[in-house]
Amino acid sequence: MKAIWRGFSSILADGIQAYLEYKRAIKRKFRTEEMALRLLDRYLLEHRIKALTAITPLVIEDFLASRPRKHPRSYNHLLGVTRCFFAWLVVQGRIECSPVRTRAKRSTAQLQPYLFSPDQAKQLLELAAILPDRPKGPDRGETYYLVFALMYALGLRVSEVVRLRRCDVDLKRQLLEIRQTKFSKDRLVPFGPNVGHRLAEYLDRRNTRFGGLLPEDPLFSFNAGRAINPCTISQTFHHLVTGRFQPPPGVAPPRSHCLRHSFAVGTLLRWYRSGIDPTIRA
Repeated sequence: MKAIWRGFSSILADGIQAYLEYKRAIKRKFRTEEMALRLLDRYLLEHRIKALTAITPLVIEDFLASRPRKHPRSYNHLLGVTRCFFAWLVVQGRIECSPVRTRAKRSTAQLQPYLFSPDQAKQLLELAAILPDRPKGPDRGETYYLVFALMYALGLRVSEVVRLRRCDVDLKRQLLEIRQTKFSKDRLVPFGPNVGHRLAEYLDRRNTRFGGLLPEDPLFSFNAGRAINPCTISQTFHHLVTGRFQPPPGVAPPRSHCLRHSFAVGTLLRWYRSGIDPTIRA
């Protein structure tokens, strides 16, 4: 049975709590980082380390070794969180120097993300458009067509798409308001006439089916009350691409976030070809 979390209890408890409060005060969610610091807190308790001076480089190395990570990226994340935390303690004057001396592992087998060409993106959207309806999934084709179109044409994340509400769509000004995105920031995303036309048609159909949408209603929903789960979108994407888009050597299989990668790379290429300096435009 999984142990019930009762808060930080080690010699570093106050420091960890203050560190998390500081990060969240600057709009960092810090969820996975907190889980890593919980592991450190528990390790210090289990090994009865009750003094800051007892947290030596060897203790940190033993802690990292106690949490085996199959992939270098996972190991480096744990190491990075630990390193940044102790560096913060030094800046705050809580300790004199950081005990973290371990080096990150090299990652030599990392695959490049899959990039959709315009023709491949068009094929994906065509496949999405013909998805059959289900009893609990009306208008699946039109819904997923627009979901994937926004991710590819505007570079939206899956999490950003599912959080869109009716009030976030400004058809008159041709803008989407993206709220509480990465680092808890908001931003405005302009869209062109083609996307605007698709959004208008989609909203008309939603209004007809559900009798009018309220401003806070989710934009993408099959029941008008709850947004589509991001995992459902990812599963549908996987269903559409499997066996149809084969990655070349050294490239990872396509996943939904690759649509955002494709948008970013495509935008940069268009800027370069037009003689636009990305450092100024961005």
